[in-house]
Amino acid sequence: MLKIYNTLTRQKEEFTPLTPGVVNMYVCGPTVYNYIHIGNARSVVAFDTVRRYLEFKGYQVNYVSNFTDVDDKMIKAAAEQGITVPELAEKYIAAFMADTTALNVEPATLHPRATENIAGIIEVIEALIKQGYAYEAAGDVYYRARKFAHYGALSGQSLDALEVGASEHVSQDEVDKKEDPLDFALWKAAKPGEIKWDSPWGAGRPGWHIECSVMSTKYLAKTIDIHAGGQDLAFPHHENEIAQIEPVTGQPFVRYWMHNGFVTIGKDNEKMSKSLHNFVTVHDLLQTVDPQVLRFFMATTQYRRPIQYSEEKLQDAANNLHHLQNTFGNLAYRLKDAQAGEDAGVAAKTAEFKAAFTAAMDDDINVQNGIAVVYELAKYANVYAQQPTVVKGAVESLQTLLQDLVAVFGIKLAVATIADEEIEALIEQRNQARQAKDFALSDQIRDDLKAQGIILEDTPQGTRYRKE
Repeated sequence: MLKIYNTLTRQKEEFTPLTPGVVNMYVCGPTVYNYIHIGNARSVVAFDTVRRYLEFKGYQVNYVSNFTDVDDKMIKAAAEQGITVPELAEKYIAAFMADTTALNVEPATLHPRATENIAGIIEVIEALIKQGYAYEAAGDVYYRARKFAHYGALSGQSLDALEVGASEHVSQDEVDKKEDPLDFALWKAAKPGEIKWDSPWGAGRPGWHIECSVMSTKYLAKTIDIHAGGQDLAFPHHENEIAQIEPVTGQPFVRYWMHNGFVTIGKDNEKMSKSLHNFVTVHDLLQTVDPQVLRFFMATTQYRRPIQYSEEKLQDAANNLHHLQNTFGNLAYRLKDAQAGEDAGVAAKTAEFKAAFTAAMDDDINVQNGIAVVYELAKYANVYAQQPTVVKGAVESLQTLLQDLVAVFGIKLAVATIADEEIEALIEQRNQARQAKDFALSDQIRDDLKAQGIILEDTPQGTRYRKE
């Protein structure tokens, strides 16, 4: 039985969706004013991995992730670049889709935008005003946070502590308009020259928090199964989402809240963020790093744990992924001479590996224990592939299981193809290794080539190769 750590209750709970076999899942998407950095991508990859595991278990997942395509940061960035806010949004939505496609992130069922839902946002704000949860102030509309009885439950903080935190994020002009420092904006009056929409309170635009409350319930359900995002969104964003929508729907908003840990960088494990100017964009990183390696690096740390970014850890991920690719290649190579038939012993072992993987992942998507099972499967598969005689059914079952399990991490295994020039270069590298008596490297090059169907033959005239 799958158990998920619910931020709201602060404990692992058995996961049971409202509709058997169907999961409604909402993940907060990016504010599209810049390229995403790997801290942003961590959330995308973490919850794509959660989604993939749910699908592995047989669930149909309705996966909605929004684009915030209007807010203060976007207005500022558009002005700096001399373009409109919609033009800025199109530019960075396209960049986001390119980056996440490279990371093999499954397309969302739907990517709604805030600007496509202005009418629905206004409708919810009007309902909150009517119920006394919100008030208009000089063209702005604010939410009375203290009126919501459960405000602070998600972040687990007292109202006094939340008030201090809220006060640090607003201007003096906004403080002067509010009845209470804890109140937050639902609608913001437009300043001269800013993008705007008409509303009952004058021209303006929605506040950041209201959009996700409206879109998640519009495109999924009044009560959704999973709502996810970075742990820095628990307050104020997710706290405010709950307070805004539950008075309107009269129903619990979310059943399971999931929050991923940060990506840290440097010797002090500082959180990676644009505000600290210590970030690495995915766009830049993919110029030099294999997308599969970057995906593997992020997907193999349990979503609630922090990830420390470093070149060394990226290299570790590359080495581990290379090992799995080689295993897949070894199995593909042995299919060529496999005899017909099945192997009951291998069938039993593959069933054990699948059960162990499921048990690991059912514990709050524990990908570290899950990938450990995959490594054990690869070790077993390599030993089997080295046997003098193998049977087709066993090789295929090992190959299929390996492929299915790594797919949960967003990794595609395939038999690599290699150009003649690359083969010649590797042969020369192997010759140099042999001259230096580095037989471990020499054997590794030979085995890697063999896994790709390239057989080396050492002759008195030099090393020749043939393709199987």
